[in-house]
Amino acid sequence: MPAWLEVAIRSICILIGLFVITKLLGKKQLSKLSFFEYIAGITIGDIAGSMSMDLDIRLTEGITSILIWSLFPVAISIISLRSKKFRDFVEGNSTVFIKNGKILEDNLKKEKYTADELLEQLRKKDVFRVADVEFATLEANGDLSILLKRDKQPLTLGDIKPYVPEEKEPQTVIMDGKILDEPLATARLNRGWLKKQLDQMGVAIENVFLAQVDSYGQLTVDLYDDRIQVPAPQQKQLLLASMKKAEADFELFALQTNDDDAKQMYEQQAKQMQQLIQKLQPFLM
Repeated sequence: MPAWLEVAIRSICILIGLFVITKLLGKKQLSKLSFFEYIAGITIGDIAGSMSMDLDIRLTEGITSILIWSLFPVAISIISLRSKKFRDFVEGNSTVFIKNGKILEDNLKKEKYTADELLEQLRKKDVFRVADVEFATLEANGDLSILLKRDKQPLTLGDIKPYVPEEKEPQTVIMDGKILDEPLATARLNRGWLKKQLDQMGVAIENVFLAQVDSYGQLTVDLYDDRIQVPAPQQKQLLLASMKKAEADFELFALQTNDDDAKQMYEQQAKQMQQLIQKLQPFLM
């Protein structure tokens, strides 16, 4: 067998094997890997590269080495899931760097962290003053987690309004010009509704690159032709405007009528509509 053909066959087989091993090891991101898992991955890649190019290495020896380096991290992961003590021993614990706004210098020395490195990590989190930090800890994977002091935290919608409506994930109902029935059913909608919405926009399904439905039933689309402008959804704004108009109509009827009973009824309906608007307004903004 020619050398190039053997190299090609070896490389294809090793690629398939590495794909299987990668699926077996799980979906951890590189930043989430433990130190040992990171070293094991590098070693497996080096062994695989050597097996592809070095024809003097027998496949049985290379495969045995790869299996050992692959199965050992899997075994460690399984044991770690069942034992916190073992997990702490293998992956380590987080180290507190800042507590109650004070830097813990002994912990910095323990992790061989300099003040410059701490400031660099803070700047990566958009924090430029140590005095703004209430708590900071170095995670086992090397990331720095930060809790700002209460008066330095960014304002959220929950700080302004006592009740904030829940926001569910949007459902992608069209991708590459094809309707996706499962997400459409998850949103409790159907193809008829989708076609009607697209007709109102003046858009054909085959011209849609991506379309999503939010938790309020509003459809947003992205077309293949970026030069075409699609109007933004207005359903919520229109509903809010209609409710405010109904409230104004009740108030107007109350002013125009001379019947005391009718006046009282219109005023009561206007008040109820106002209360309803106040309850629903967070959902319709």
